[in-house]
Amino acid sequence: MAVTKDGKKPEDGKKQKNQKKEDPDADLSEEDLELKKNIELMVERVQDPDPGVQKLALDSITQEIHTTTSSMTAVPKPLKFLRPHLDTLITTFEHMPDGQNSKALADILSLLCSTVAGKEGEREGLKYKLQGNTSDLDTWGHEYMRHLAGEIAEDYKIRHHQKQSVDDLMHLVNQIVPYHMTHNAEPEAVDLLLEVDQLDQLEQYIDAKNYARTCLYLVSCCAYLPEPEDTQVLRLAHRVYMGEKKYHDALRVALRLNDLQTIVTTFGACDDQLEKRQLGYLLARHGTTIDLEEGPAAVKDESERDVLREIISNSKLSEHFLALARDLDVLEPKVPEDVYKTHLTDGRQPQGAALDSARQNLASTFVNAFVNAGFGQDKLVTVSSEQQSSGESVHWIFKNKDHGKTSATASLGLISLWDVEGGLPLIDKYLYSSDNAVVAGALLAIGLVNCGVQNENDPAFALISDYVSNTDPGVRSGAILGLGLAYAGTQREEVQELLVPLVLDSDMSMEVAGLAALALGLVFTSSCKEDVVEAILTALMSRGETELSSPWAKFLVLALGLLFLGKQDTVEATLEITKTLHEHISKYAQVVLDSLAYCGSGNVLKVQELLGLCGEHIETEEATVWKVSDCWLLQQCPC
Repeated sequence: MAVTKDGKKPEDGKKQKNQKKEDPDADLSEEDLELKKNIELMVERVQDPDPGVQKLALDSITQEIHTTTSSMTAVPKPLKFLRPHLDTLITTFEHMPDGQNSKALADILSLLCSTVAGKEGEREGLKYKLQGNTSDLDTWGHEYMRHLAGEIAEDYKIRHHQKQSVDDLMHLVNQIVPYHMTHNAEPEAVDLLLEVDQLDQLEQYIDAKNYARTCLYLVSCCAYLPEPEDTQVLRLAHRVYMGEKKYHDALRVALRLNDLQTIVTTFGACDDQLEKRQLGYLLARHGTTIDLEEGPAAVKDESERDVLREIISNSKLSEHFLALARDLDVLEPKVPEDVYKTHLTDGRQPQGAALDSARQNLASTFVNAFVNAGFGQDKLVTVSSEQQSSGESVHWIFKNKDHGKTSATASLGLISLWDVEGGLPLIDKYLYSSDNAVVAGALLAIGLVNCGVQNENDPAFALISDYVSNTDPGVRSGAILGLGLAYAGTQREEVQELLVPLVLDSDMSMEVAGLAALALGLVFTSSCKEDVVEAILTALMSRGETELSSPWAKFLVLALGLLFLGKQDTVEATLEITKTLHEHISKYAQVVLDSLAYCGSGNVLKVQELLGLCGEHIETEEATVWKVSDCWLLQQCPC
C-alpha cells in the first residue's frame, strides 16, 4: 500500500479534509467561537424555570444584538448564531407565562424572524412584536423597521377587508414613520402611510431638512397611484411647499393639478417682487392667465402690476427669443436645402433646370416655416420687393396651387411667431388679395402670430371675426381656425358667442361645424366649459349616420376631449353620455375623451387599459379608426 513521505496513508488525508468541511466552526475566529458558545449558553438559560435566570439571559442576548457591529449587507453575528435555535425559543415562548420576560423574548423572536425567510402570507415578525414591547422600535435598527413596515402593510389590507380593528398597527406606524423621516428614509415613510390610508399624518413630520426629498417622492409617485390618491399626494406636496415658502415649486404642482383657484392662491401668497416675476414667467410658459386687479392674486402697486401683466401676457416673448438667438449667433435665415442636405447628393441629381413641383414646393413651405419659426425672416416668403425684383419675378406664395397658397401664406404667421407688432404688417396686405386661398392663409397666419400672446390692442379678433361668415368655405375655415389658434387657452367669451351657433346649426356643413368645434376646444381647453360641452354633444346627437361617418365628425369629438384635457375623473359624466351616441362615433368618442382626460398624467392604470384596447382584434374596417387614434394617444403619455 502506498504511503506519503510523512508516513501517512492517502485515505487519512482525505478523512481529515472531509472532517474540516463537515465542521461548521472551522472557519470561525476565536472571538466568534466564544460569542457562539455564549449565545448557546444564553439560549439554555432562557429555558430555565427561574424567571431571574431567564431575565438575565434575555438581557444578555439583547445587549449582544444592540452592541454588535456588522456591514450593511450582513446579518449580525448574534442573530446568525441564534437562527439554529429559533424553534427552541418559539417553544419556550409558548410555554412562558405573560410578563416582562415573555415580552423581551417576543422582541427577540420578532427580530430573528425578520432575518429568516418565512412562508408566503406569514407575518411572524409582526405577530411576535405585537406580543412584545411595542414602544421601543427605534432600538432595533433600520432594516428591522423596513421589514416590519412591509408586514404591517400586508396585515392592514387583510384587516381592513375583514373590517377588523387596526389600532395596534397604527401604534406601530406612529413610531415607524417619525423614525424614517429622521433617518433619510422619506420614501419608505410615504409608502407606509399610503398603504395604511393615513397620508395626512405625514405633514406633521415634515421640516426644513426633509421636505425637499419628501415632496420630490410625492410628485414622482403620483403617476403610479389610483384616483383619488394621485391628487391627494399632489395637494399634500403643494401644502408642504407653501409652508416652506417655496412658491416656485408650489406653483409647478398647482399647474400640474390644473386647478385655477390653487394657482391664483399660490401666486398671491408670494411677497417677494423678483420671485413673483419669476412665477409670472412660469404662468406665461403654461399659457395661464390670472386676474391681477381683484382676488387673491391682486397686486396693489400699479407699476408692478403692469410689469407682471407684460410678463404673463408673453408680449416680450419674441424679443427675448430673438435676443437669445442673437447671443447664440443663429439669426441667419435658413433655406430648405440646409435641411435636405442636397449638396451631399449633387451627383445624383438630374441635369438641367429644376422644374417647380406643387408637392415639392408645399414640402419646402413647411420646412422653411418650421426651420425659421419665430425668427421673423426667411429667404422664401418674407423677402423684400428689392430682393424679389433682383431675382425671380414670381413670389413664392404664387408658385403654389390652392391649398399650397394657403399653407405658404400661413407660414408667415409661423415665421413671425409671437411678434404681433412686426408680423401683422407682413400679413395684412394678403387679406386684400383677390385669391381666396391666399386670404384663408393670411387669416391662419394672424392666428399663429397671436398664439400664446395677449396684446393689449387685441388685433386678432378685430381682423378675423368678420370673415367667419364669409361665403367662401376656405376663407371661413381659415377664419375659424385663426380664431382658435389666436385665443387658444384664453377662454374668450366673444369667441364662444361667435362659433357656438356654427356648431349647433344642423344646416351647416360638417366641415364648418367640425372646425368651429375644434376652435372652441382650443380656446376653452381644459376648462370643462358647460355651454360648449352641451353644444358639441347636441351637434353629435342631431347629425345623421352619413354625417357622423365623415372625417369632420372626428373634429367634434376631438374638441370635446380638449375641453377635458388633463381633468381626469371630471370627464366621467360626459363619458357616459358618449356611450349613447351612434355606433359610428361612440367608441371613438369614448377612447378620445378618456385618453385626453388623462393626457400627461402618467396614470399607469389608464396606460394598461389603452394597451389592452390596442391589442384587441378588430373585424370591421370602420372600427379601425378609434384603434389607430388610441395608439397615437398612447404615444403621447410621458411614462
